[in-house]
Amino acid sequence: MPIVIDKDIPAYKILTDEKIFVMDKERAFSQEIRPIEIAILNLMPTKETTETQFMRLLSNSPLQVNVTLIKTSTYNATHVDKGHLDRFYKTFDEIKHNKFDGMIITGAPVENMPFEKVAYWKELEEILSWTKRNVTSTLFICWGAQAALHYFYNIKKHPLKEKCSGIFAHQKVRDGVAEPLMRGISDEFHMPHSRHTIIYAKDILDVKELKILAYSKRAGASIIKSTDNRQVFVTGHMEYDRYTLKNEYERDKAAGLNAKPPANYFANAEMTEVKMNWSSTANLFYINWLNYYVYQVTPYNISEV
Repeated sequence: MPIVIDKDIPAYKILTDEKIFVMDKERAFSQEIRPIEIAILNLMPTKETTETQFMRLLSNSPLQVNVTLIKTSTYNATHVDKGHLDRFYKTFDEIKHNKFDGMIITGAPVENMPFEKVAYWKELEEILSWTKRNVTSTLFICWGAQAALHYFYNIKKHPLKEKCSGIFAHQKVRDGVAEPLMRGISDEFHMPHSRHTIIYAKDILDVKELKILAYSKRAGASIIKSTDNRQVFVTGHMEYDRYTLKNEYERDKAAGLNAKPPANYFANAEMTEVKMNWSSTANLFYINWLNYYVYQVTPYNISEV
């Protein structure tokens, strides 16, 4: 089954060219199928790139997925065309009376700031509170995961001496309990990370409502869930494309920052080729989330979420 998006959004042509089954909304509305409703709060400055990355992963499920893109109203993004935002994004006020089967809240390049100093923090607090009553399962990514862990569980983030950037090996937590979210994923797998702060595993272990599903010696606790499965926190970026870290590294160097090449990432000395070893894990993870944490538990009548 396809992912349902506006046929004029840039991601539509990109995914179609990749032979990914996408469907425009007009065609989807003619079918007698209850699609899975997924909202994406996109806090990344690279809006078009980020929305395409998540849509690519959501499209691999056999479910029909209808995507709603959300922007903040208390902060105007400066790295994207305003016409793109006005045409394809909705504000929280426009959707807050709706229900969603799933939601993704992305990372944001504000992790060195105290949460309360972020321009849209008050709005984000309202959205986070709203997810508890109006979304079956919410997936928080990178800074979005840190923000949610802080808001819901008062878990602190800690600054790193140098940026955690690269592809790192992760271990599944094997405690004898079958975890549908990690089904089919190898005991050791890889995930990109790109951040200046970290969540300590010991702080999560002190919270009985949370469970660590995977961790990395370098990147820390990487996949965490609430025990009711309604919140999933991923501190890395499984959605990243092959060259996303390369582009970030070159951007930081051009800005005069003391950037180091992403660890375990480049496949040659010239730093032009990349060994992409996380895409299969990413696809399986998102399929598992959609299937086990969204589709199989969300009510058919979405108003009952």
